[in-house]
Amino acid sequence: MSRLVAIVGRPNVGKSTLFNRLTGQRQAIVDDMSGVTRDRHYGTGDWNGVEFTVVDTGGFVPDSEDTFEAAIREQVHIAIDEAAILLFVVDAQCDVHPLDEEFAEVLRRSKKPVILVVNKVDNDRLRLDAVAFYALGYSEYFEISSASGSGTGELMDEVVKHLREIPEEIRPEEGEEEKIPRIAIVGRPNVGKSSLINALLGIDRNIVTDIAGTTRDSIDTRYKAFGKDMILVDTAGIRKKSKVHENIEFYSVMRSLRALEYSDVVVLIIDATQGMEAQDLNLFWLAHRQGKGIVILVNKWDLVEKETNTHLDFVAQIHEKTAPFVDVPILFISALTKQRIYQAMETVVQVYNNLTIKIPTRKINDYLLPIMENTPPPSRKGKFVKIKFVSQLPTKRVAFALFCNLPQYVAESYTRFLENKLREEFPLTGIPISLFYRKK
Repeated sequence: MSRLVAIVGRPNVGKSTLFNRLTGQRQAIVDDMSGVTRDRHYGTGDWNGVEFTVVDTGGFVPDSEDTFEAAIREQVHIAIDEAAILLFVVDAQCDVHPLDEEFAEVLRRSKKPVILVVNKVDNDRLRLDAVAFYALGYSEYFEISSASGSGTGELMDEVVKHLREIPEEIRPEEGEEEKIPRIAIVGRPNVGKSSLINALLGIDRNIVTDIAGTTRDSIDTRYKAFGKDMILVDTAGIRKKSKVHENIEFYSVMRSLRALEYSDVVVLIIDATQGMEAQDLNLFWLAHRQGKGIVILVNKWDLVEKETNTHLDFVAQIHEKTAPFVDVPILFISALTKQRIYQAMETVVQVYNNLTIKIPTRKINDYLLPIMENTPPPSRKGKFVKIKFVSQLPTKRVAFALFCNLPQYVAESYTRFLENKLREEFPLTGIPISLFYRKK
């Protein structure tokens, strides 16, 4: 049995606030509006030396025909099946709600240990009112305030008491988690980011609908393929600022941009029926500026009417927009039919390997110095630039230092020439390269 603690309950009782409190981070979006959380959201907690995994879930509404509420209900059932302990959260400010009573029956049928958590107990009057929740049939409950942290210590003591009865899992060595590559799946709303992750996993890990903006939080999922362990990060769709009107969408976009910033490889998904639009290009150059590995996936390729050179024309259009950086893998996939999705992940692994390449200094100089001698930088103001030595910098992004007599006179066109030569010789596909000139 896993050491997984699931936070469950009806909508708007403070589950995400409690999740953020237990994980010690503001991972889940919190808002007064009901139904903000949709997908299962995982985090790690620690109490008195006992580590555990916490999962935040959306609000459970039984028998609802609403698209999102039905999908959330399915996600809650999955979390209940996965969990070792269930934290059943109710709202002290609303008395016992009929949805609480229905959900209590669902939890009783699960046969899992359930801890009743009465949240939002912010004063003595609410503490007295909390006794009404004995009506749910539990012999005890814990009064807390997720917002202030009041009462969460006693709650965690009880959780840890249950967890100590579960055998310790084999955990990675300290620091090993940080070495796992993070792959951010980004794009505009409704291009198929969640569908791709679900297709790769073979399960409905993330909620998928035809409605743009379905995904709100950035959701991490562990995935192993082609001998590489990785974390796939499903992100909310990013669109122009002028079209963002809700606070929730603003926070979703900020989480997506943060996911991109902390990733190693960025997988940019484009809708084949719409082509590469301005916002796709903004995400592409944002990943480029941050030195991330980049893979472009053209999704929904099964919906496009094809002729002999359709995919070549599509590639040419993308290259025209991303020039001068055109050494990027472009694959045409369908998350719905699983067409080429595993080939896409093989390419992602290859790009990550390219990102972590360390080229020996001697090998770089043996290759580049003769080229620069035969084709030296053009003279400027009667000055001739002589590059004497090249070395790869020990940075996270792929960068090279070129030592020369007059670094200020090296033309940008010559930098592009050298970059292209490096790409011809070394495996740098999908990787932005930085060249820095230093005075020798």
